[in-house]
Amino acid sequence: MRLATPPIVGPGAVPAELLARAHGAARWLAARGITEGSRVAVDSPDPLPWFLGADLLGAACLMVEPAWTPRERDAVLADARPDLVVTATTAPSAQDTAPAGDQPSRDDTAPVGDEPSPEGTTPASDEPSRRGTAPMDDEPPAEDTTPASDEPSAEGTVSAGGDGTFFYLPTTSGSSARPKVLVRTRGSWLRSFAALGPLPGPVLVPGPLSSSLFLFGALHALWCGHPIEWLARWEPETAALAARRCATAHLVPAMLSGLLDVLERDPELRRDCALSTVVCGGAHLGDRTRERFARLLPGAELVEYYGSAEHSLIAVRRGDSGLRPVPGVRLEVRDGLLWVKSPLAYAGRLDQGVLSPAAEWSTVGDQVDIDGTGLLTVRGRAGAVVSSGGRLVAAAEVEAVLRAVPAVADVLVAGTPHPTLGAIVTAVVETAAGERPTLRELRAAARAGLEPGKRPRRWLATKALPRTASGKPARAVVAQQLLDGTLAAEPLR
Repeated sequence: MRLATPPIVGPGAVPAELLARAHGAARWLAARGITEGSRVAVDSPDPLPWFLGADLLGAACLMVEPAWTPRERDAVLADARPDLVVTATTAPSAQDTAPAGDQPSRDDTAPVGDEPSPEGTTPASDEPSRRGTAPMDDEPPAEDTTPASDEPSAEGTVSAGGDGTFFYLPTTSGSSARPKVLVRTRGSWLRSFAALGPLPGPVLVPGPLSSSLFLFGALHALWCGHPIEWLARWEPETAALAARRCATAHLVPAMLSGLLDVLERDPELRRDCALSTVVCGGAHLGDRTRERFARLLPGAELVEYYGSAEHSLIAVRRGDSGLRPVPGVRLEVRDGLLWVKSPLAYAGRLDQGVLSPAAEWSTVGDQVDIDGTGLLTVRGRAGAVVSSGGRLVAAAEVEAVLRAVPAVADVLVAGTPHPTLGAIVTAVVETAAGERPTLRELRAAARAGLEPGKRPRRWLATKALPRTASGKPARAVVAQQLLDGTLAAEPLR
C-alpha cells in the first residue's frame, strides 16, 4: 500500500520510515477523536511524526518547548486549549497500534490542570476547541482499546482539509515576554516554502522543532524532497560533523558563528564540509560573520532572511544584494515601524482558546528603514528601550553600533536599576571565540555613533548570551538576571 504524503509537504517527499510513523501517529490520534479542526499539543522528544500525523488529519499542532517554565507551559496550553496533549516517546509505525511505551499509559495524553484517566485519553481541556461549540465533556470519550482492524486506515486520513486549514499553532519566541499562541494555515507555509525556493539536500536542521524557525527548515526540506539530518540540541562540533553529509543547513547567527569557529580550528572538517547553502535567520547577522563565511566556505551561498512567527518570510538577502521584500509581500513604514500585508502571514491569535483573526496589515514592532530601491534595513524591536535619567534609549540603536566592533559576536543592551536615574544603559557583550574587545574600543565606537545620553555606562562580557529556542538573545531573561545578579558575565575593563 502506498502511503500518501502529508499535505504540508506539497509536491515533496517524505522518507519511507518517517512517512510510516506519520501515518501511525495519524491512526493513533484518530482513534482518540482527533479529526479535521482539532488541536493537538505535542510534548515528545520525537515530534516530527506526530506533527505530520496531525497534518494528515487536518488538525492544528502546537509543539511544546521543553525550556518553558511550568508557568509558561501552563499559560500557552491555556491559550491553545488543545484537545489532546501527546507525550509519547515515539510515534508508532503505520502497522502498529500504539507508540512506544503505550500499554495504554496514563502519560500519553495528560490533560491540562486535571488528572489523566487510566485510558490516557482524557481531553486536554474542558473548553471547546476552534471547531466546536460544546465542551469536550459532552462528547463521547475516545477509547484506547479499539482493535487495530477497527481503527481508521492510513488511506482514510490522506487529504483532510485544504490550503485554508489551520495546521500549526506557533508560539512567539518569548525573547521579551511570555510566548503567544498564533494560528497558521497550510497555504501560508506552502507559499513561504515557494518564496524561499528549492535548495539542495540533505538538509541539516540543528535545533528543536518547537522553534518555528527549525520546524520551517525541516518541512521545507521535505517540500524539496530531501532527507533531514536533525539535531535536537545544538553542539557546534556535532553540527560540523553532520555538515560533511549535508548540502544545506538552517542556522541562526550564533550557530553560524559557532560552526565557523569549529571549521576555522579544524582544517580537516573544513575540507570535508559539504555545505553549498546556509540559510540564516532569527536575528541580526553582522558583517564580520559574513566575511568569515565567505573566507571559510568560499564555494557556499549564504541566504539570509528576515521574518517573524507572525509573517514567515518578509525579506530575503542573497549575496551582496541586501534584504529585499519577498514578491507579493507589501511593506509600509509608519512612524518608523514596519507594517506588513502578506499572503504568508498568520491567520490570528488564540487567547484562552478563542481565535482573534489577524488584521489585514500587522506589525511586530520592528523599527526599519526602506530606501528608494526597496532595500530594507532592520533597526530592531521598538519595545526594547531603557529609561535612563528621563530619556528613552532604544536598545536596538545601541546594539547596532556596538556589533560593528571587532571581536563582538553579539550584544544585548538592557537597563541595570539605578537609585536616581531609574536605570543605566548596560551593554552585555558576547565575545567571539578566542577574542575579546577592549573597553577602549567599545567606548570609542559608542562615542562615534551615539549621543552621550545613549552610551552605555556599564559594560559586561559573557561567553554566551542566554537565548531562546530559536536562537534569539533572551532579552527578558537577561533583564531579570541583571536585576537579581545571576547573569554569567564579568565587567569589561
